[in-house]
Order: sequence, then structure tokens, then C-alpha cells
Amino acid sequence: MAPATTTKWQPATGELTAPTTAVEDLYVIGHFGIAHVAADEWRLRVGGRVERALSLTLDDVRALPSVRVQAVLECFGNPLRPDEPTRRAGNVVWRGVPVATVLDLAGAADGRVLWATGYDSGVFDGTRCTEYLKDLPLDVVRDRGILAYEMNGEPLSAEHGFPVRLFVPGYFGTNNVKWLRSLTVADDRPEHLFTTTLYQRAAAGSTVLEPVRSLDVNSLVTAVADGGADVRGWAWSSAEVVGVEVGLAHGGEPEDVDAWVAAELGPTVGGAYGWRSFSASPVREPGLRTVFARAHDAAGRRQPLRGARNACHAVDVEASRPPRNERP
Repeated sequence: MAPATTTKWQPATGELTAPTTAVEDLYVIGHFGIAHVAADEWRLRVGGRVERALSLTLDDVRALPSVRVQAVLECFGNPLRPDEPTRRAGNVVWRGVPVATVLDLAGAADGRVLWATGYDSGVFDGTRCTEYLKDLPLDVVRDRGILAYEMNGEPLSAEHGFPVRLFVPGYFGTNNVKWLRSLTVADDRPEHLFTTTLYQRAAAGSTVLEPVRSLDVNSLVTAVADGGADVRGWAWSSAEVVGVEVGLAHGGEPEDVDAWVAAELGPTVGGAYGWRSFSASPVREPGLRTVFARAHDAAGRRQPLRGARNACHAVDVEASRPPRNERP
């Protein structure tokens, strides 16, 4: 496996118009490169506070009852620049075994956290790690986490975690450990680069750093037509998206918007953690050059205008120009 970060940027948001995102259009992040694990050699070990330690083969996992879940996969962004706007996301159909099923087989205790370890290892930001490790609230993972082995009806690719990855709907991609090697039921959080150092931020009104887990409320504009009079896109969050506002501006900053227009929302595509479409028809005026979109959710959160990773999305009205805040 490669020792350096592997990154594949997904297409510009203008190409993400399908309700279900094709796997080839998804971003890829591998902090230690891409791990290549042979299916016949892969094992998932379940231990810690359990009555029976398990060692499961891929055939063992596939033989268990499975579920299909459609939900957003979103990259939090660069952990060294946590406020940098990020728009890497897709809505994918996952198939896998509920984590609760495997924990029940192992007779797991009611611990506080679940450690998830990957087969990948290497150096990131000058720190050498013998494994990629995340810890997650046990009750959340037991409630909705799955051991995913398919995306959109096909086996996971190596880039996306073959043979099995952890997927927790409503959580950022950094928590959805690829090339999953072990699950450990514990009461304490482990000290690790990817648990207590990176991917941390303070909640609003606090200075205490906490791990990034639940998705922010976010949106992206996928189409702008008729000089900005027809705007379409997707919005998502870890809570229900209840509104999206769209604004047109003569200037290039969100403060230049004279009036925000409520967009029409479509149904959620998939389960509770899928994205939902929005469309709006702002009043067109001569000289308008920028479209802005900002979503808000049932938890009372609203996309900030600027200065955050989920700052409202800005797209130039002229179709020949690429969306702002996007890497080509």
C-alpha cells in the first residue's frame, strides 16, 4: 500500500445531477494510500468487551442478513484546514450487514465506544501510524451502522474499501473506516492521530475540541440556467433538511444578495440520511453574476455565509464558468 495520501477529486458539481451518484463520480481519499486486501485473506475481528471474540471471513459476513441504505457520503475536508469550504459528496446505495447483528453474535457489552480499525497504515502529517483508527459512539453505530460490502449494487472497489468498510449514515466519511480489520467494544477513547488530534473542532459557543462526526447542513448547486432564473441542486444534513434559500447577486459575495428566495424541495432520495433536491426561480435582472444557495435543517442549523467548511455554495451565472469553491 502507498505511504502517501491518495486523492481523487470528483467531477464539478454541475455533473452531479443524478439522484444516485455513480461510484466513478465519487471522491476518493486515502490518507495512507489505497490498501489492497485479498478477499480470501480478509478477516474481521470483533473483540474488547464481548463474551465471544469473533474472526469473520468475507463469506461469513455475506451470509448474514443484509440491509440496503441510500445515504450521503461526504468528505469533511482537509483536517489541517477544517474551515476550508468543501463540496465533495455523493448519494449512494449501500448494502451490508447491520453492525448490531455482529455485536449480538459476539455478545457485546454496553460499552461507551466502538473502535474501528482499518488495514491501511502509513505516515500522515509527519506521524507514522500502524493503522487507521476511529472511535465512535457505540449506541449510534449499533443503531444505524452497517458493514458495507456493496455500493450501488456492485462490490466495493479497492478505492472505496474492499472487501468491507464501516458505514454510519449521517456521519462524515472520515468515520466510515475503509478496509475494515477490527471492531473493539470499549469504555474509553483511544489516543490516536485520527481520534484525538486530527478531525477535531469546537462546537458553536465552545472552545472544547470534539471529533467531527455528524454531517453539517450543506448544499450544492448543480445547474444554473436562463441567466440564473432556474437554479437546481441538492441539500443534505444529519437532520432533515427543511428549507433551502437561493439568492442572486450583482457582486461576488453572499452579502451582495438583495433577497433570498425559498426553493421548492423534492423528497429525500433514499433514507433519512439521503440528500433532497431543490429548485428555485429567482427574479432575473441584468448584470446578475453569482448564484448562492444555503440550506437549513430541523435542528435549527443554517449554512453560514462564509468562513466555514459548509459555507453557502456560490456559482457563477455564466454557464461557461466553473462553480466557485470547487476544484476543477
